[in-house]
This record gives sequence, structure tokens and C-alpha cells, in this order.
Amino acid sequence: MKRLLDIIISSTALIVFFPFGLIIMIILRLTGEGEVFYVQPRIGKDGKHFGLIKFATMLKDSPNLGTGAITVKNDSRVLRFGKYLRKAKLNEVPQFMNVLKGDMSMVGPRPLALQTFEYYPPDIQKQIVKAKPGLTGIGSIVFRDEESILASGAKSSIDCYKEDIAPYKGQLELWYIENQNIWLDLKLMFLTAVVVIAPRNMLYKKLLWDNLIREDIPKEKMLLVGNIMSETLK
Repeated sequence: MKRLLDIIISSTALIVFFPFGLIIMIILRLTGEGEVFYVQPRIGKDGKHFGLIKFATMLKDSPNLGTGAITVKNDSRVLRFGKYLRKAKLNEVPQFMNVLKGDMSMVGPRPLALQTFEYYPPDIQKQIVKAKPGLTGIGSIVFRDEESILASGAKSSIDCYKEDIAPYKGQLELWYIENQNIWLDLKLMFLTAVVVIAPRNMLYKKLLWDNLIREDIPKEKMLLVGNIMSETLK
């Protein structure tokens, strides 16, 4: 059922978006470095690597510049037109092709780059590769403005990711793996649409927060996630 839903939604999205995607591809070809797509190695189910497809929004050599796989707010590696695509999340649309191919599902733990995967605690690394990664998920919703969090603290962006994001975002992904079902997937897809349209919206707290507070996860950790996002989105 989950795979059938992935195929129906991803194929429909690609067909509907095609006219707009064609315009974006032409603009990308004529601006910046002339690249249309960016394919980045990501870690998928069972630890297998696959190429995550995005519209090219950054300098071609960006993985070897600055903070590598971690992107911060106002990152100098982001191209001018790329800023608009990233703000509207349109750079993520080509990932529907990954979903259609079967590399990803519509909902699941976000597929991590090799660098950021190493920042997750070892016990979380072992668990998140048991599920097919997703185009969206609870971690993506709660940490939807991750770039601002990385740019707002006194720590370096890498230290902030390791200490303030990876442990808590990983716990959220584990919660999804343990509780995944079609109804939860539909709820997370709905919440994704809400936060794309209204980034400051905290509806996920009303719909999911009680379920996210578990006995095996210290309450202060999960509350910290909410506090981080609330402060960032003020």
C-alpha cells in the first residue's frame, strides 16, 4: 500500500509540475553555472548509497567549500536564482523522481549525506537505515528551518549540527520508524504542505506533540526541539 501511494503521488506530482519545471530548467541553464540538476550521494535503506536529485541551487563545487554538506542561512555558496527555489522548497521537487524510482518513499527519515550521517549517534545510525528514506518526515517538519538554527548560535555550524540537531532530529526519525503507518504518513504529508505554505505554523504540536513525548526519550530533549523552533521562527 505504501509503495502504491508513493507511485501515485510522485507520478502525479511530476506530471502536474512539468510545465513549471521546464521553465525552471531553462532559467537554470541560462543563469549561474548553467547546471540544471544536482545529484548528491545519500545513504538509503540498508545503508546503500543512491543519488538524490535536486535542482541546482549552489555552486558546483559547494561540497568541497565552506561547511560541506551543511547549508546555513545566507550561505554564500547559494546562487541568486537558487535562493528563490530554496525558499519555496522548489529545489526539492526533482526528488519525486527518486520516489518513483524506489530510492525513497514519500514519508520517512530524511536521507543523509555521508558527512551528516556520521554526526548522528551510532545507535541512531543503525536504526534509521532500516527504513526507506523519505521526501518528507517528522524530522523535516520540526527542523524545517534548520539553516537558520545553524546560523543563529554562538557555536560553529558543524558543532551546532552535531550537538543541537543530530541527536534530537535522530530521535524524531526513530519515533517515526517505530510508529509508521499509512494514516501517520498522510498526516505528515498534510503537515508538510502546511509548513511549506506557512513556515511559522506549529500545527504539528497540536497533532503529534503528545505522541512525541515518550518515556524512553527525556522530556527536556523533546521540549528543546520545540523551543529551538519556536525561537527561530519568531
